[in-house]
Amino acid sequence: MNKKLFWSSFHPSSLIPHPLQQRSLELEHIDKGDYTTEEYEGCLLELRRVNRWLGDERALRQTLLKEIARAKLKSFSVLDVGAGSGELLRGVAWWARKQNAAAQLVGLELNERSARAILEESVAYREIAAVRGDALRLPFADDTFDYAICSLFTHHFRDEEIVRIVGEMSRVASRRIFIIDLHRHRLAYLLYTTIGKLVLYNRLLREDGALSILRSFRPGELRQLGEVAGLTDLRIERRLPFRLVLSGGKREEAKSKRAALESV
Repeated sequence: MNKKLFWSSFHPSSLIPHPLQQRSLELEHIDKGDYTTEEYEGCLLELRRVNRWLGDERALRQTLLKEIARAKLKSFSVLDVGAGSGELLRGVAWWARKQNAAAQLVGLELNERSARAILEESVAYREIAAVRGDALRLPFADDTFDYAICSLFTHHFRDEEIVRIVGEMSRVASRRIFIIDLHRHRLAYLLYTTIGKLVLYNRLLREDGALSILRSFRPGELRQLGEVAGLTDLRIERRLPFRLVLSGGKREEAKSKRAALESV
């Protein structure tokens, strides 16, 4: 038997029933709404623990916060689209206080319970506000914020919707946007569907988490979405574990329009 063929049969990818070649379009429970209030509350609680383990805050420190520090901003504003319970905003607020910087932070959520949770869990941070709204049509004027971010959010949408969301984020952010999402990787899926079953108790996280990986992105796919949305100075960064960060500046036409208005 050919040695290469023999050993390839023991590669982790051979254990995975899904090809992972294309993004799945299957809806998650959280998108379909087929869950109880108790399950949703438990999901929010356990998701915070998972995010601490898996490094979304770390990815934000290495991208957005590094950008703010490099620009030496003593005041800045950030919109978090699909902010969940506002955990990342609290991380930004804590960092800003350590830097003696003034921050204005807004979490946008379509879900009423999540929008309420942002305020309930951010009572120690008066710089954090919550707004209910649709990511596909953000309820803010152009350049309202310095930055717009989202984390583990875009994989819930179809490609054409993601392009609209990226465009909206770019419209309301005068400096740059940062999108953190999952890397659709064979090992990520294998680990989640094995170890994840042992440490996750909430049904939504156990089942939706695996599907989230199938709905997520390869680096080239995420870059292409940013290009279609017209972002400038576009970057794709890989962050451990199994995270991708898309960042970019305003569209060229938006920059030109803004410059023309400022010259009047």
